[in-house]
Amino acid sequence: MSYNVKHLQIYLFFLCVIAIFSCKQDNRPDVSNIKVDIKIQRFEKDLYAGKAKSITETDAFLAQKYGLFYNDFIHQMIGDANMTGPRMLEGLYNDKAYTALNKEVDSVYPNLSNVEKELTQNFKYIKYYYPKTKTPKFISFLSGFAYQVIQADDYMGIGLDMFLGKDSQFYGAIAASVPMYQSRRFTPAYLPSRVTEVYAREELFKERDEDQTLLAKMVYNGKILYFLDQVLPEATADTIKIGYTTNQLNWCKQFESNIWGFFLERDLLYQSDIQKIQTYITDGPFTPGLGDKKSSAPKLGVWIGWQIVKKYMAENPDVTLQQLMADNDAQKILTRSKYKPKEG
Repeated sequence: MSYNVKHLQIYLFFLCVIAIFSCKQDNRPDVSNIKVDIKIQRFEKDLYAGKAKSITETDAFLAQKYGLFYNDFIHQMIGDANMTGPRMLEGLYNDKAYTALNKEVDSVYPNLSNVEKELTQNFKYIKYYYPKTKTPKFISFLSGFAYQVIQADDYMGIGLDMFLGKDSQFYGAIAASVPMYQSRRFTPAYLPSRVTEVYAREELFKERDEDQTLLAKMVYNGKILYFLDQVLPEATADTIKIGYTTNQLNWCKQFESNIWGFFLERDLLYQSDIQKIQTYITDGPFTPGLGDKKSSAPKLGVWIGWQIVKKYMAENPDVTLQQLMADNDAQKILTRSKYKPKEG
């Protein structure tokens, strides 16, 4: 009898585990039937495959296959208005540094199947919430450390050389133009998140010109991060979404009430002078004047805006994601969030 009871207990335990797991999985809508299948065209592979052919032939092939992207690549990304395709190709093929960069990119990204899989899932969620959105055409390329993600009318371009990993041999050499606090985020883990964020900011929810106060900018950026919470994989770390180190994120959590008090005491929320508020909404290695020995996190207004929006949605469970993203009343969102962080 005890033998059967024991096995019954084990069986019930596994049923509970399955039930808990199922509940966790049900936190998100089912997007399995939404038809999205993202494939990324490898421009950089086609470009270097053409090295064995005549430049005229390669130029014609790339122009035919990549259209507007190839035109932008020649005249805006690599060259200028006077550059021609054959001249650009000849320059790249003879550039040893660019060839070495292509070799490293090829070693880090022999294929993009994992990126395609994650982007497909992200855009399924985007399609679920916004069915009329058009999934863009994706093209990868080497930007010469100039562009991470490009949102154009006809395509989204992904500069793979900006996602090589923090130990890339190239990032130390470009520290003068790209500081280390930025290049440490040039890793494969950031790629799908960054592409999704750019699409959200540039295609779905462009920032309005009239949103000039710090509060408006805080709430706008907070809404973008909350949107990423809903469409990125649930396992995506908050550090990836906002671009913090673990120490910076922990610092924000520890001093959340102090940060909020800092904004209130200095009457910053309704300040619209960009010179006075840009420190709190733009990227950097830290926030000057806050924290000991440069230990503070950057763009503190963005992080606090994220917390306000999360609190607003928790306090107002009837508000849908679409309603949130369409609501430009930052003051209402703040008031109804009842945001008041506790002192740590």
